Amino acid sequence: MRSKLFVMLLALCAHAGAQQLPLWPEGAPGSEQRRNEAEKVENTYVSNIHAPSLTVVRANPRHANGAAVIIVPGGGHRMLVWQNEGMVAAKSLNRSGVTAFVLKYRLARDQGSSYSIENDAAADLRRAVRWVRAHAAQYGVDPHRLGIMGFSAGGELVSLVADNPEPSPPARQDAIDKLSARPDFQVLVYPGPLGSPAKAAQNAPPAFIVAGSNDKCCMPPALNLYQQLVAAGVSAELHLYADTDHAFNMGQRSERLSDVHWPDRLADWLSDSGWLIPHNGQPPLGVPSPQ
Repeated sequence: MRSKLFVMLLALCAHAGAQQLPLWPEGAPGSEQRRNEAEKVENTYVSNIHAPSLTVVRANPRHANGAAVIIVPGGGHRMLVWQNEGMVAAKSLNRSGVTAFVLKYRLARDQGSSYSIENDAAADLRRAVRWVRAHAAQYGVDPHRLGIMGFSAGGELVSLVADNPEPSPPARQDAIDKLSARPDFQVLVYPGPLGSPAKAAQNAPPAFIVAGSNDKCCMPPALNLYQQLVAAGVSAELHLYADTDHAFNMGQRSERLSDVHWPDRLADWLSDSGWLIPHNGQPPLGVPSPQ
């Protein structure tokens, strides 16, 4: 019990000490009146988010390769599974030389929320993509090797942004809003059903998709999206793990070796696809540019 409490305290301290980079200097559109409300942290889960932000987790400079991934934690749009689907994922990507940015987005199903998934939460992820591209030089990353990775509810946001058209152009608040919000690649980890079937599969970026075969919620959309992307000519890789249900995170919540090692398959895919190698500002060979 004492060791569990110690781990929780460490996680809370790490959360409190991490630098949060606001996505909108004057507050997210529609949230300006609540942006100064304190976030709630309970057992490493974060809620009451009104000021969307990114937390940067840099790769070690000795092997950083310029690739970047925005991580979108799950939590049913009621909270964020900040540690297991955020910071743990970031450190895993760091081992492949990838710099990670963990997103805090507005929660449509949080108590008293007036936000929507398709508009506000998805808008936060689109703004995050644009924000990282605008600040790429500052963080030593390639704006053309930028992926997004989402778990469960976060996977829904990834699909809404990567595989579906943007509902309408954002209000031109600043120069950041003029940049593309299309990621260069996408990683969907037991993604929820929103965003599938995709409405713009032919323009979707390459995808890595993983889920448990026993996951009644999120295996079907993972399989359906994979089939749709492949039919549209998009490079995609799918892993469905036997006897595995929802929320295995980065493998730390399972005793099955295949689940534990799924992040290694992601590292293989990133390497095989060329995302870990600089290409002078161009996408890897064989990856089509956005249309």
